[in-house]
This record gives sequence, C-alpha cells and structure tokens, in this order.
Amino acid sequence: MCKQYEVAAYYFPNYHIDPRNMKWHGKEWTEWELVKRAEPRFEGHRQPRIPLWGYEDEADPEVMEKKISAAADHGLTSFIFDWYWHEEGPYLQRCLEEGFLKAKNNDRLKFALMWANHDWVDIHPATRERSYATLAYGKVSEKAFIEATDHMIMNYFNHPSYWRVNGALYFSVYELMSLIIGLGGIDETRRVLNDFRNRVKAAGLGELHLNAVVWGVQILPGEKRISNPDEMLEILDIDSVTSYVWIHHVELQNFPKTDYAWVRDELAKDYEKFTKQYKIPYFPNVTMGWDASPRTIQSDTYDNLGYPFMSTLDGNTPEEFEKALSMAKEFLDKGQTNPKILTINAWNEWTEGSYLEPDTVYGLRYLEAIKRVFE
Repeated sequence: MCKQYEVAAYYFPNYHIDPRNMKWHGKEWTEWELVKRAEPRFEGHRQPRIPLWGYEDEADPEVMEKKISAAADHGLTSFIFDWYWHEEGPYLQRCLEEGFLKAKNNDRLKFALMWANHDWVDIHPATRERSYATLAYGKVSEKAFIEATDHMIMNYFNHPSYWRVNGALYFSVYELMSLIIGLGGIDETRRVLNDFRNRVKAAGLGELHLNAVVWGVQILPGEKRISNPDEMLEILDIDSVTSYVWIHHVELQNFPKTDYAWVRDELAKDYEKFTKQYKIPYFPNVTMGWDASPRTIQSDTYDNLGYPFMSTLDGNTPEEFEKALSMAKEFLDKGQTNPKILTINAWNEWTEGSYLEPDTVYGLRYLEAIKRVFE
C-alpha cells in the first residue's frame, strides 16, 4: 500500500453497552437495536441492513482485532473515533479504551479523536413531532474541557498508534461554535486551546494538530470584529479543516431518495472550493451512503420532515463509491493538500446508512474498492 496517502475512516462507537444508554434506554441497550428493527419505508428501500459479522460488541478486544485487520488489509490507515465528553463526563468510551486499546493488533492501524461535541438528543428512535429532548449538551465549561483533555493526554496521546500529521497529534472538533460558546467566546477559546497545546508539550508529547470540521465553522451572531471564518480559524490557530459527511454540504434534492452519483459529482466540486476558501489545508471527504431512517419510529409514516425523517442516498453501490474515491484521489494528486489526507464517512454509521463494515449484500466490496484505488 502506498503510504503517500492517509485514508482515515470515522468510527461511531455506539455498539457497546454504556451506563448512560442503559439509563436512557434500558439494560444492555446499544444502537444495534435500531439496526435490527429497521423496515423498508418506501418502495425499493433496502432495510434492514444486516452486518455480515453479526451484532458484535465493539468493546471486546477480539471483535476490534477483526475490524482492525479488515481496515488495515484494505488500505485504511486510521480510525477517527467520534469521541464524547459532556459536562457530566465521558460517554461511549469503552469501545476505544477496552476494544481498540486492548486489541493485540492495534499497531496495524492509527487512531485519533474527533470531539463529537454536539447536543445528544433523544432520537433513538425519533418521533415525527421532532421536539426532541436534549439528553446531554455539547458545549462544555473550561473545567470540563481541561478534565477531558487531561484524559486524552494521559490515556491516548502517548499511545504509539496515535495518529500524527506532520509529526503533530491530530485532534478534531466537530462543532467549533459549540466549543466557543461553552468556553465563553473567541478570545477565551484561544487562551484555552493554547493552554491545551502547552499541556501536551509539558507532557513530552510534542505538538498538536488542531482540525475543525467545516460544517461547524460559522460566524457567531453578534461577533463584530470577525468578518469570515478564516479570521476565526486564524485567531484560534487551527491547523486544518475537513468534512464529516456529504449531507453537510449538499441538500438532498429528491425525497425519499436522491441519486448518489449526482451528490458525489457536486461534492467533488467542493474540494476545489474549500481549498480556495480556507488559508489552511482542507482534507476532502468521501461518504459511502446515507439513510437515517433506522433512527425513526418504524410504525410512523415516513415523510420529509427533517433529520432523521429525510431523503436517502440511492445507488451507492461499491462501484459508484469507488468512483468517488478515485475522484478524491485525483484531487489529492494535484498537490493542493499536504499531506494527502482523505476522510471517509464512515466505518460503522449503520443507522445513518454509511458504513464500510461488510453487510450481507455486498460483503467486503466497499473495503475492496478502497484497496483498489489506493494501492
């Protein structure tokens, strides 16, 4: 495999038992329950999606070893774990800490964190009413931020498999605005992030590479002295930007399904646009699919009401996905992004219809597509 490319898949860790989930949903609940209960909601709708490996516990090191091997064998270089820490403390940590970090073969795959600092709302499953209760808020205080980042420094950053970009520890933030609001504004956030960098250095771990997910980079209401996102990123000393999923950038034009190839071609144009828009590097994203219908109450009528009652991506076969990968590689080969990093949504977003893990229809063919393009 050619190491000039970094191919990183987002990993969503809600397929193991967690104390908060048991409080909210009952004993031994995981998001596999929504995957199992998904039904076809319109003509031609392929649900349920059935994992080829079964409904496994990702916090089991042996289960994670199988995932690591499959990823590394097919050209992935890292998992970017969706990582949760709310004001009340950690959430969904066991997948990484008991699964990945205790896997015997975790030297085969790098890992990094994307702080998924969004509000956690009651959509598992969602009602048509859409007045969802907030179970945990994404914004955190400086005290909680220090607790969370100290945990990263002590438990993750010193691991030999932690992913470094140009020698610096890659750390991404999903909602930059939520971080700024929780920490009290732009200037306070700059101070807190600088302190984070200094604590990493003081631990003997070198530099941080701070990444922001593009969709969350907006100007705060009432912010007078900043006229564009680039200014804000510069003030905060952000090192790069990337995307999480295609639907953050393109509205799905037809309901209940929108053509995958059309969305792919529209997003390929954004690679150039975002590269020119931001002064810092933009790492492109390829999304395998989209279908959030498993997160809705299956007995409700499926209308176009907004997430998760929304359009799906149709025609996202392994062949069409491979074309998307080839287009991203062609962009990377232009040399406008250094290093050549691609993010993929996702390793296992089963309830959003975007996963590389094998299912009973296509098996390993999505992973094989990655291997063909990047070997």
